Amino acid sequence: MGHKSMKIHIKLIGVFRSGRFKEQSRDYPVGTKVQIVVKDLMLPQKHLGIVLINGVHARVDSLLQDGDTLSLLPVLGGG
Repeated sequence: MGHKSMKIHIKLIGVFRSGRFKEQSRDYPVGTKVQIVVKDLMLPQKHLGIVLINGVHARVDSLLQDGDTLSLLPVLGGG
């Protein structure tokens, strides 16, 4: 019996799209946290600003559920 997987819809905002994608659905094992997706996409965690799951603020250690939409926004640079 194989490990269960779930489909996560990922939206990348701003500079995170550079060389990657705007929106994509990917399969992850059940029990995956946001930080696993961030690592998988090779996003620099220090540049990670806002994490949204289904439009609601979340943290990098939040658990994802099947069918969730994960939006990752970079830190807004100030000058």
